[in-house]
Amino acid sequence: MRHPLVMGNWKLNGSTHMVSELITGLRNALSRVDGCGVAIAPPVMYLDQARHALAGSRIALAAQNVDINLSGAFTGEISANMLKDVGAQYIIIGHSERRIYHKETDEAIAEKFAVLKEAGLIPVLCIGETEAENEAGKTEEVCACQIDAVLKTLGVPAMKGAVIAYEPVWAIGTGKSATPAQAQAVHKFIRDHIAKHDMATSAEVIIQYGGSVNDNNAAELFAQPDIDGALVGGASLKADVFAAIFKAAAAAKKA
Repeated sequence: MRHPLVMGNWKLNGSTHMVSELITGLRNALSRVDGCGVAIAPPVMYLDQARHALAGSRIALAAQNVDINLSGAFTGEISANMLKDVGAQYIIIGHSERRIYHKETDEAIAEKFAVLKEAGLIPVLCIGETEAENEAGKTEEVCACQIDAVLKTLGVPAMKGAVIAYEPVWAIGTGKSATPAQAQAVHKFIRDHIAKHDMATSAEVIIQYGGSVNDNNAAELFAQPDIDGALVGGASLKADVFAAIFKAAAAAKKA
């Protein structure tokens, strides 16, 4: 039985005041809801503050990126060991913004995946197609290629305990969203693709949806059999909206 997960990616947003206020709001809103895992990924400089603010709560700590190196002369980078030291459990890698703005390749992301697994952290592997790729009918080809970079390097056992976040790039920050049926079709393809290597791992891997999830479309998305929660962007910056998304996931997966 897969345990759904809703994660908030704060991206380049935040302040010490916001961290305190938002986490207080989330703790209050989520305290009586179960059936779904929840995590937040603040900017790296607020991870330690967030860890203390989350103490004793059900909310896990995540980070937005990691370097492949564990130490050394790599100015500005953050290692897996450092993230583990400040209490992060989930680490987002391969986000479309990293792929586009920082030119991260599938191979580089696979390296990050390996470093995280070695450190005992949980990779959240983002995959997904651009608008041009979607219109060209290459959604499945792109997703398979991005997954295969990890499978070819590490093998399917590396997927055990990991999370995949399918994020149609054309739906991020645009207000657009795949229909529940469209999202389900891609999630099923991803699960079936992994099943070609190992059926048991395929059945266990958590696959989130990461394309403009909000409190209006969450319930329909989470009702789909292969959608195991969400990687939430802008909507995670409002405690009431993020809580509504989380509650929709918990309710859908109990049904």
